[in-house]
Amino acid sequence: MTMLVEPRKNSDTGRSGTPVHWSPRLEPLGDRLVRAGLLAAEDLESALSEQSSRQTRLGETLIDLGFVSEDELVPLMGQHLGVPAVRLREGLIDPEIVRLISRPLAESIHAIAMFRIRDTLTVALAEPQDLTIVDEVERVTGLRVHPVFALRTTIEKLLPRCYEEDFSVDAVTADIDQDAVEVESQTIEVKLDDLQSMADGSPVVSLVNYVIVHSVRQGSSDIHIEPGQQHSMVRFRVDGQLREVLRPRSDIHPAIVSRIKVMAKMDIAEHRVPQDGRIRVRVENREIDLRVSTLPTVLGEKVVMRVLDRRNVTFNLNDLGVPDHQLGDVKDMLARPYGLVLVTGPTGSGKTTTLYSAMELIKSVHRNIVTVEDPVEYQLELINQVQATGSRNMTFANALRSILRQDPDVIMVGEIRDKETAEVAIQAALTGHLVLSTLHTNDSCGAVTRLLDMGIDNFKISASLVGVIAQRLLRTICPNCRTHYYPTSDYLKMLNYQGDQRRSFHRGEGCSQCYDTGFRGRRGVYEVLNVNREVRELISHEPDIERLRDAHVRNGGSTLMSEGIRMAEEGLTSLDEAARVAFAE
Repeated sequence: MTMLVEPRKNSDTGRSGTPVHWSPRLEPLGDRLVRAGLLAAEDLESALSEQSSRQTRLGETLIDLGFVSEDELVPLMGQHLGVPAVRLREGLIDPEIVRLISRPLAESIHAIAMFRIRDTLTVALAEPQDLTIVDEVERVTGLRVHPVFALRTTIEKLLPRCYEEDFSVDAVTADIDQDAVEVESQTIEVKLDDLQSMADGSPVVSLVNYVIVHSVRQGSSDIHIEPGQQHSMVRFRVDGQLREVLRPRSDIHPAIVSRIKVMAKMDIAEHRVPQDGRIRVRVENREIDLRVSTLPTVLGEKVVMRVLDRRNVTFNLNDLGVPDHQLGDVKDMLARPYGLVLVTGPTGSGKTTTLYSAMELIKSVHRNIVTVEDPVEYQLELINQVQATGSRNMTFANALRSILRQDPDVIMVGEIRDKETAEVAIQAALTGHLVLSTLHTNDSCGAVTRLLDMGIDNFKISASLVGVIAQRLLRTICPNCRTHYYPTSDYLKMLNYQGDQRRSFHRGEGCSQCYDTGFRGRRGVYEVLNVNREVRELISHEPDIERLRDAHVRNGGSTLMSEGIRMAEEGLTSLDEAARVAFAE
């Protein structure tokens, strides 16, 4: 199980190569507290006198006397000692890891093993600067130790609980209040009868809340809850990559699924067919939408929740990272009174965000903008959004036909999936409407061949298509472990790199803050095909994808690969990531 608080990289090392975080204490702790405005000078004198008589530590004395709180003292103690500091609680401790240090040893050195990331064990210590203690824990566990500071009194209070038999996943979630996730009343009706009374006070409620709260804090886009034979697995998708977070007991997996189904107003008695639902919750004063999908597997139901946090999304084209030389072409496309503009890319590449940003740019009280989506992810003002249900009467094509009778100026179709939808969208573009939509293709020129494969006539594509925006989300280098390197000439040749063959590039070495990936955060990389006269002629007479690509580049267009290399040259990402994204299916 991987917990959610992690060590920080530091170049100083101890006797066994262990990171040691300490610095000379040039200023007494009391003086630092006074200078920080957390303690009055007269209170410090009283505390020093009391400390002398009690023979205790100053920090503990200050807390006992009520002069400072633990929340105020712990971070400053970390700065004082030059190590990360943590206010210990059960939710930060992995029950399977804590017993790597025997209880007698833990009590004697005032230590609690918190969690493990690969070969590094994070340990809360009352004296993290003591190298003999760090070396002893490394010897016993066979792992590299990353020490963090915690108050001695807190360790002594919590340590017995960590070695009790029932210290398990239920204890891990104990610090998450059952009210930490507030389900919005307009989304779920509170008529749960016996099931609700059974769930009230259950550790399952705390566990589900724990998962949602930490998913929001981690900035994840999806939550996966998967059944297993020995245990379930909870994973978050962060920056496009899945990472394991929690392993609940397998026997409580059905209860977890039932709790989520109740929140999403789904049928908890149905386990044999997939279901979809939606939850609107408030987490730490943030409104979060969760799109819930269940899928029956041989070991039980798998649940995936798409996390839609409006605060983490920008619907401003200028803020999406589109380079200026491409942004001008995109805005020119959107300024057209009619025509078809397509956004292409794989699932999860940010196509919907780009479309919403485009509509935010062009929306006006003087324009009737209507969308048909499946599902409607975010609700926008001045835009009429229609939910395509997937039923025979409410497909994309049928909804689009009805929209055309609503006097629209701009139409957004969530996705062109079939020939029928494509024909209606192109007909709308040819009859005086600006139509925005998405396709699943590898690059911008591939949108033309995709429409041809659907059975659309090339002359209709030529007459209606205004432009295509191909995009991917590219991971950016973690600033904490950023380093430079020199790629081999063979590798640069494989990428057809035309720049200085002797220059250095950047990449991330991998650290605890980026989960050893070398990346933290993402930004878009774009390829914009402007359908000018030459491209239109090629589509009309000889729609060959290689000829289209040649014409695109010849007219000053850039490719996903060239844009990725440009970002690598600027130090935003690595060459490997640029190649991975550009060559992704």
